[in-house]
Amino acid sequence: MQPFSYKKPGQADNAVALVTPVAQASYLAGGTSLIDLMKLNVQTPRELVDINLLPLTKIEMQGNSVRIGAMARNNQVAYDAMIRDRYPVLSEALLSGASPQLRNMASVGGNLLQRTRCYYFRDTSMPCNKRVPGSGCPAIEGYNRIHAILGGSDRCIATHPSDMAVAMVALDAVVQTRGPKGARSIPLVDFHLVPGSTPERETVLQHGELIVAVDLPVSNFAKRSHYLKVRDRASYAFAMASVAAALDIQNGIIQTARIALGGVGTKPWRAYEAEKALVNKQPNQATFQAAAEVAIRGAKTQKYNAFKVELTKRTIVKALTTVGGMA
Repeated sequence: MQPFSYKKPGQADNAVALVTPVAQASYLAGGTSLIDLMKLNVQTPRELVDINLLPLTKIEMQGNSVRIGAMARNNQVAYDAMIRDRYPVLSEALLSGASPQLRNMASVGGNLLQRTRCYYFRDTSMPCNKRVPGSGCPAIEGYNRIHAILGGSDRCIATHPSDMAVAMVALDAVVQTRGPKGARSIPLVDFHLVPGSTPERETVLQHGELIVAVDLPVSNFAKRSHYLKVRDRASYAFAMASVAAALDIQNGIIQTARIALGGVGTKPWRAYEAEKALVNKQPNQATFQAAAEVAIRGAKTQKYNAFKVELTKRTIVKALTTVGGMA
């Protein structure tokens, strides 16, 4: 681990002001991801700004949205009565991730900023465009079983690891930030970036910009939602494919649909065309199968991850079947 400076402010504005204009500066929340990467020398911040004293842990109504503070812990959110009642998909997604001990530490803001679990990214003896721009992507020609089939480029095919972010994308979440240039509201679907030619840039956050909250709009479809995660083992494993699904069904017809995918995209993947394929249709197997085919259209597979196409389609159908009351 490299030497670094350490600061611990008590207010969000102070935290932003304490970040000096150097590229290697990081905010420290639960540290469940950052500290591991620092130990591996994958991330080497010169300064850490510890934000654990910031009053950003509340979960409360704000107008027509539920606001979740960025420092709320994953278990706190997962077991919150309002979240479980209004947004079951989010509670299920959070409880499917990591272990109870890690969920007690991991924060909402930190969860959104998780780095990929790509083994090439985490191994500093290997090249990686995400870690060292221009060095190459060995995953493309190497062992790529866990890698993305949606949103990749010739520079990077690493998957985004978060379960929570997939559920929040399906819920039309909006990220609230504060930075040197003031406050911003960023739709979560636009928050993460596909790799393109700059895989080292993973979000739209500017240097020193701090996530302070996430807003979940109140909606008709959110209550009828489900998160389904398929993985190699039953617990403490990252998704090979996951689906956050939500439906608003009135008089036997789907009025609104949301589908977001995890484990298969370079960012939490919103399946807009699949959602359109569901609207004004009856909630049945034929409808769900057709939507699944649309959702995975355009997938680009590699040598070892072609199985994810069929796996994802089946996961979509199963999730929609559960939400549609047919399970």
